[in-house]
Amino acid sequence: MIQFDSKELSSSELEGLNAHFQERIDAEEKIEPKDWMPEKYRKNLIRQISQHAHSEVIGMQPEGNWITRAPTLHRKAVLLAKVQDEAGHGLYLYSSAETMGITREELIESLHDGSAKYAQIFNYPTLSWADMGAIGWLVDGAAIVNQVSLQRTSYGPYARSMVRICKEESFHQRQGYHILMTLMEGSTEQKAMAQDAVNRFWWPSLMMFGPHDADSAHSAQSMKWKVKRQTNDELRQKFVDQSVEQAEAIGLTLPDPDLVWNEERGHFDFGEIDWAEFDRVVSGSGHCNRERVAHHRRAHDEGSWVRDAICAYEEKKRSREVA
Repeated sequence: MIQFDSKELSSSELEGLNAHFQERIDAEEKIEPKDWMPEKYRKNLIRQISQHAHSEVIGMQPEGNWITRAPTLHRKAVLLAKVQDEAGHGLYLYSSAETMGITREELIESLHDGSAKYAQIFNYPTLSWADMGAIGWLVDGAAIVNQVSLQRTSYGPYARSMVRICKEESFHQRQGYHILMTLMEGSTEQKAMAQDAVNRFWWPSLMMFGPHDADSAHSAQSMKWKVKRQTNDELRQKFVDQSVEQAEAIGLTLPDPDLVWNEERGHFDFGEIDWAEFDRVVSGSGHCNRERVAHHRRAHDEGSWVRDAICAYEEKKRSREVA
């Protein structure tokens, strides 16, 4: 990575570098790891990519909990494959973050000590099999809406990792929708289970896009640097618009009495999110915050022997090559 100590640069030199960097962004050039970049750009991307990676990995827990309890062998196999995909997504993203000069150990430590965040929705419990459908349809659906635009983000490694992730997430969304569709074709109890899952996951899914644009600490700068291509509110609106028709197609009702088509805007109006709940969950006081992080920390510690073995093998391999 080509960087300069800002202390060694005059204000005019630094201003010139920043101006040239913004010119490259405006010209739709991809920024690569060895390119000069403002320190704030680097830190902003590390924050966003690491949060994304942590979300993929923590998100394995609520779904992994249902692998052995899925209703058929086919459903077990499909859910297992999905959870494996999420692990792969986390690895792609951790690798992307590492190209910016931060280590995997630092990324994991920031998750464990609470200084790094992950998507608040993974701190909600999964109470029934229908929740696997709601997560696939709503949570992965919201992720796709956000991540499709990230395929054009200004940082090359991040943009390229999103191409494969989006392809796999589209399968996950269809898997979840199929679970709910099957339940809605079943008994009265199965229909009620599907509706209950949607009722619980609808509002947390809307929270996944983050605060309103006016309240977001990072959106404006991220848009200028083209790290993000659409604002939080634009993405949330797109998700709502597509979800209404999908819900109606299989007989589900979205739990929002204020949800109504606005002919003038050409979009659905919808109710206000409970931002107090959002802040509470993000700050660590959700239903499963402590449980999720404690589980990850325990698994990380128990797997230390694997990492030690890999390091020992690589060291032995290098010694042989030198000899």
